[in-house]
Amino acid sequence: MGKKKAQPQGQDLLHTLTDFTSKDNWDKFFTLRGGDDSFEWYAEWPQLRDPLLSALVPAAPAAAAPTPPPQPQILVPGCGNSRLSEHLYDAGFRSVTNIDFSKVVISDMLRRNVRDRPAMKWRVMDMTAMQFPDETFDIVLDKGGLDALMEPEHGHKLGDQYLSEVKRVLISGGKFICLTLAESHVLGLLFSKLRFGWTMSIHAIPHKSCEKSSLQTFMVIAVKESPAVVQPITSSFNRSSLDCNSKQISGMYKELDNENRIREEHLAGSDVLHSLEDLRLGANGALDKLNPGHCVQLILSDKNSRYSYRAVLLDAQEKSETFLRHCGVIIVPKTRAHGWLYSSEEGQWKVVESAEAARLIMVFLDSSHMHASMDDIQKDLSPLVKQLEPANNYGSQIPFMMVDDPIKDRQLIHQVTSSLTGQITIDDVVYSNVEGDVSHILPDGDLQFRRMIFQRNEDLVQSEALLTREGSTVVSSGKTDRRKSSSSKSRKRGNQRKTNEPQETLKISHDYLASSYHSGILSGFMLVSSYLEKVSSMGRTVRAVVIGLGAGLLPMFLHGTMPFIHVEVVELDPLVFSLAKEYFDFIENDQMKVHVTDGIEFVRRVASTVAPAGAAVIDRKENGNLKTLQSADSESLLDSQDSGEIDILVVDVDSEDPSSGLSCPAADFVEEPFLKDAKSSISKQGLFVVNLVSRSTKIKEMVISRLKTVFNHLYSLQLEEDVNEILFALKTDDGITENQFTEAADQLQKLLLCRHPKMRQTIVDTSKKIKRLK
Repeated sequence: MGKKKAQPQGQDLLHTLTDFTSKDNWDKFFTLRGGDDSFEWYAEWPQLRDPLLSALVPAAPAAAAPTPPPQPQILVPGCGNSRLSEHLYDAGFRSVTNIDFSKVVISDMLRRNVRDRPAMKWRVMDMTAMQFPDETFDIVLDKGGLDALMEPEHGHKLGDQYLSEVKRVLISGGKFICLTLAESHVLGLLFSKLRFGWTMSIHAIPHKSCEKSSLQTFMVIAVKESPAVVQPITSSFNRSSLDCNSKQISGMYKELDNENRIREEHLAGSDVLHSLEDLRLGANGALDKLNPGHCVQLILSDKNSRYSYRAVLLDAQEKSETFLRHCGVIIVPKTRAHGWLYSSEEGQWKVVESAEAARLIMVFLDSSHMHASMDDIQKDLSPLVKQLEPANNYGSQIPFMMVDDPIKDRQLIHQVTSSLTGQITIDDVVYSNVEGDVSHILPDGDLQFRRMIFQRNEDLVQSEALLTREGSTVVSSGKTDRRKSSSSKSRKRGNQRKTNEPQETLKISHDYLASSYHSGILSGFMLVSSYLEKVSSMGRTVRAVVIGLGAGLLPMFLHGTMPFIHVEVVELDPLVFSLAKEYFDFIENDQMKVHVTDGIEFVRRVASTVAPAGAAVIDRKENGNLKTLQSADSESLLDSQDSGEIDILVVDVDSEDPSSGLSCPAADFVEEPFLKDAKSSISKQGLFVVNLVSRSTKIKEMVISRLKTVFNHLYSLQLEEDVNEILFALKTDDGITENQFTEAADQLQKLLLCRHPKMRQTIVDTSKKIKRLK
């Protein structure tokens, strides 16, 4: 007999598995490896035995049962040629069913075990579409199967299908035991998929005593409970006890902490995003029944849909027999999603009322839908929203309504990525309709605007400016040819390509505030207009600090219309500062300067160095141009002119984590320590302003409560067509009352040196909408 050809080693074979979800690849792998040569992907039996047997064996009853409990029915999906099932059988677990979609490996394993382990079952079956009846197994034991299905190029689809099958075939009280490397994308699906109706724990599998592995194997145990159960995930280890890849552990803890935060919000009754499966599991009551005044935030997606959608389900607040429809869908484009009407709960109820629907499903589009037609979107959404219709609509067609997209034309000007802010986009747009005073201030035609958008909060336009030409009033596409940009986007991140084509010189109009919330911020100066008038009449300057530069539009307008104000801007990201100068004509001079440093630290230092109460410092004008100060210069800066109090402090920064429910400002800016520093840093007659953007009523109430605790007087401006709420706080003991607003507004009007009188009138009229909260 000739010599048997040497077989490649296991690790050498791994290159054959270019796709872990391919049946042909696995057949090839197992054929090359042979039937008797097992391969263990993660931990081996000596390390698994104790923690696994502890999870498999139920706790002993207080008194010995007259008959031993029946053998648990165990399913091992994606079994491969691992010896795990054999070890379980030898440990006394005889009711083990193994499945794998590779006919090659099932044949090999059957031959290997048919004599020694005759009760063990082996079946060729796809773990994402099992052929077992519902509630067949007590335990589903997964060793790397879920990880293998979660190939990045395939997304969550296969993993989602598999977990749905696990949930279906497990009995109530059954366990899903998942051995995994706990990568972020795997845990993200596993935790969310088993959020309702499961109790979960995560454990670390010990390494071999001689092994210093770079990756840690974890065991997640999920017990199937009643549908309404939501419990935090527990762990049996701490970070310091894990001796392995720090990136892996960091990613695992990030997902664990995030999921527990979501679960705690559920337990506390907070606003959270539900999946269709959450709702089917009873997360918010029976779907087929109307619940007047009920509002549910959700994600619409399933294994057959092309896209995922953020949506909100609203049942009309009052029962009525006059509804035009039992159920309707309204699609909101990305450009309208941030507007007050669609992003605030109050606005959404107005939409429900106008739609005359007993149940309205509001669906929000985002960047992932930009290349899809409305017909494609409606076709994709139809089976999803059908699952949300009330019982009295069964058999009826659900009407779709579409909110108009306000952007008529868009030209990408520049895109760059910052290590601090992430991707920043600058574009020029023409709106279908321009409402408000700009249509009266400026000529007819399609007005063009330049915008700065931070993609980490893509529904929020960071800054928006009206475009003008040198020597003319505005750029109007209705009167001129489409302009050539002075710079164009490079496909290389962060680079900018110059063009040799003829260019049209464009300018930013700093005489007009395109953002209504900027007008809202200035309208609040009415609250300190008496103080501002007094300082101005003395020929002195007021110190204003704006935290958050953006495109620099608010500071530039303030500088131009109230020249007695010395404006300082605090901006953390030097790249944002560069973009403001290059694309939005922001300039520094003796009355305008920028500190590139941390805003919270800046205010803290001012608060610690301000002059004693009563020692007013208002004249801080310097000669000559001022250089931009980097964070390293901040200490020396505050030792000199910046040690004085701030008269007006404006916080206008976005949040780097909008998923928290707070889009503006970053959470640290509304924590009590910062608010106390802000109060200490402003003068006795000073004004503190916060631009608040949140879709959560609870978050807004929390921020207002904190401000009331710290400051003596608090005022609010809710913008009618926007989600922004501007909050104004006074330090003085004697606040301004609402019956003094008219006189104060008149004082503000005299101080505003606007080029366009109607722009000034807009600010003054807005000031009359401010409400006193404390």
